[in-house]
Amino acid sequence: MSVLSVYHEDHPEQPLKVLTHLEDIASTLADVGVQLERWAASAPIAAGASQDEVIAAYRPQIDKLMGECGYVAVDVLSITRDHPQRAELRAKFLDEHRHAEDEVRFFVAGRGLFTLHIGAMVYAVLCEKNDLISVPAGTRHWFDMGEEPHFVAIRLFNNPEGWAAQYTGEDIAGRFPRLED
Repeated sequence: MSVLSVYHEDHPEQPLKVLTHLEDIASTLADVGVQLERWAASAPIAAGASQDEVIAAYRPQIDKLMGECGYVAVDVLSITRDHPQRAELRAKFLDEHRHAEDEVRFFVAGRGLFTLHIGAMVYAVLCEKNDLISVPAGTRHWFDMGEEPHFVAIRLFNNPEGWAAQYTGEDIAGRFPRLED
């Protein structure tokens, strides 16, 4: 189940509200320019499917989004508990950063916690299987895959070079709850 916890940046110990209904989550995020929606595969996906198989299963939705938003590249990121670089990859995403392009992720399997810092508010979005989140360019955020990660995500990019972060140097991410395994 997807969950949105909304905090004031000065009070990481207690959310102001917690939402669990997709419509409420999507509406609250839309108010700050973030898109959240649900996708369904057009073909079944087997565990351990290749990048090409995963992309093929969601090709109609990917093509629609690429056409509407001008994304030029797509790939699949798959990280599991036994990934040899899981700790390094987790650390790479945990500090507050922003991108010069939208950050678009669709969770084919598993889950991850996107935390967005917008104005004085912090929006912690637990994304799970079938969730698509689109974080606008320039939005301060961080991502936690947990200590025992398990997710497969389709990533769409405006930049053919892929993921490029600009770290803010702020320590805010360390003050907010992480993804519990």
